[in-house]
Amino acid sequence: MATDTLKSTSSADSATGGLRRLLLDNGALSALIVLVIAMSALSGDFLTTDNLLNVGVQAAVTAILAFGVTFVIVSAGIDLSVGSVAALSATVLAWSATSHGVPVLIAVLLAVVTGIAAGLVNGFLIAYGKLPPFIATLAMLSVARGLSLVISEGSPIAFPDSVSHLGDTLGGWLPVPVLVMVVMGLLAAFVLGRTYIGRSMYAIGGNEEAARLSGLRVKKQKLAIYALSGVFAAVAGVVLAARLSSAQPQAADGYELDAIAAVVIGGASLAGGTGKASGTLIGALILAVLRNGLNLLNVSAFWQQVVIGVVIALAVLLDTLRRKAGATPVAGASQGGKGRQAATYGLAAVVTVAIVGATSFLHNGSSSTANPKVGLSLSTLNNPFFVQIRSGAQAEARKLGVDLTVTDAQNDASQQANQLQNFTSSNLGAIIVNPVDSDAASNSVKAADQAKIPVIAVDRGVNKASVDALVASDNVAGGELAAKSIGEKLGGKGKIVILQGQAGTSAARERAEGFAQGLKAYPGIQVVAQQPADFDRTKGLDVMSNLLQAHPDVQGVIAANDEMALGAIKALGSKAGTSVSVVGFDGTPDGLNAVKDGTLYASVAQQPSQLGKIAVDNALKALDGKKVEETIKVPVKVVTKENVAGFTG
Repeated sequence: MATDTLKSTSSADSATGGLRRLLLDNGALSALIVLVIAMSALSGDFLTTDNLLNVGVQAAVTAILAFGVTFVIVSAGIDLSVGSVAALSATVLAWSATSHGVPVLIAVLLAVVTGIAAGLVNGFLIAYGKLPPFIATLAMLSVARGLSLVISEGSPIAFPDSVSHLGDTLGGWLPVPVLVMVVMGLLAAFVLGRTYIGRSMYAIGGNEEAARLSGLRVKKQKLAIYALSGVFAAVAGVVLAARLSSAQPQAADGYELDAIAAVVIGGASLAGGTGKASGTLIGALILAVLRNGLNLLNVSAFWQQVVIGVVIALAVLLDTLRRKAGATPVAGASQGGKGRQAATYGLAAVVTVAIVGATSFLHNGSSSTANPKVGLSLSTLNNPFFVQIRSGAQAEARKLGVDLTVTDAQNDASQQANQLQNFTSSNLGAIIVNPVDSDAASNSVKAADQAKIPVIAVDRGVNKASVDALVASDNVAGGELAAKSIGEKLGGKGKIVILQGQAGTSAARERAEGFAQGLKAYPGIQVVAQQPADFDRTKGLDVMSNLLQAHPDVQGVIAANDEMALGAIKALGSKAGTSVSVVGFDGTPDGLNAVKDGTLYASVAQQPSQLGKIAVDNALKALDGKKVEETIKVPVKVVTKENVAGFTG
């Protein structure tokens, strides 16, 4: 009896230990399974074919970038430049193919060569220049992004139609970005597991000095490793630009952090020596599932960043626990280990399907809410103007009984495309979009049109796609009013500077066009400097401080929004409102307070709360099948100290 009890206890301990080891060895996979099950339980819209394909598409660019970063991290390096290199490669392709008539095939090769060149420069600085990888790739991040802006002149470049098909679907349902992701993943797995350079990565990451003493040409291998990272970055940039139908100079901004996070979540160690392509793919899918699910659950974009940061910290903690527990390393595996790994993945898939299938019954037969559902995708909520649009929309939605879901694209055209895809797959009644970029939003709006979902554009239009209505002010006309205000204030003579908005955005281009047209009526006004400050108050302060060193006698400032104008006022100090007149744009609460105080001479106000209110009204009309006007203009108004008391925005 005692023997039987002992055997039973030993078997139980063995089973518990085996389960614990399985979870430690496959922490990322376990986390992905838990996430899929949780999202399926929490949202009835998650477990649909369209939405799962959305997750694949949204993971594609990050995964492709991350495969390249895996090579670098396995070799104990880091590459912070992949996002900028992706944008530069896509810009080179679009610029050469559309602006200079280069055949598309050669243009694609030029994009890949651009990625290779950037990678080789990184590798040379690290291997031969002895720069730390962090510093070398940080420098390339800035250089590549700057070159992208120089080549594109700060504006998106339309992508060739033949390459834009990379953002389409095969057979009307299978997204091409997912296929490219799979192909690049298989290539990464082959390089890591079956090639000399792959084995070199693990050797260098495990112990660089030992690798060198064993006869490995470490410097040349590092050149090749960073060149490979550049190739994958170039492919990711092409896929991203194809999806957006344009090469965005600000595309993939911050994606290097997502790529590194995917690699770490997938089980690779930043100390080097471990990592695999399958783990990286799982890491990218975890990030995509998180963002997709949190969007469907209407979680704030700000909280999404918090959640993803916690997930990354937990992934590193799990890696530490795995090492302490002596779990199987995630470097190259033996044939038996690979068979065991395949069995694990197969079992995980079966368990996930079974549990998710059972979970789906939670949503069967559930009735939809009586309130109409509308989605609002804003370009950013890090700007008071768009916060006011949201406030106006939310107030009107509450009044009309509309269930309004608001998302923040954080000035990232790709992230907005993801959010619009999520809205479409969630079968919302109507969509309101404030585009990050008018061209980049076109494919997502077309998809909503095909799903018979009404789309209302607010503040900015959508190019190459049909929307039911555009609710907007005229940015060009507003720019002309700003120029007229400063011209009249200075009596038609004087020196001014212009603070431009974020390069690549339609608002920045249109307002700059309006400034230029309006100033033609005042030949005595001399524009001594024009510099971008990215619609940001801090950057407006810094740029204006710098410009004052070169032009201390400036008499006027035109800023493309109130935030930059307020930064300029801070830099001007006592000169603001006395010897220097400043004109802003948007009519934000802080801007209006500055007008009251006299430090801001005028603000061209667009009444953002009205924009949000009218957008919701027209979305509801379109949802009810009522006729809406194609263009609804909300008048702009120059607000000065004389009329600011009666203006509410």
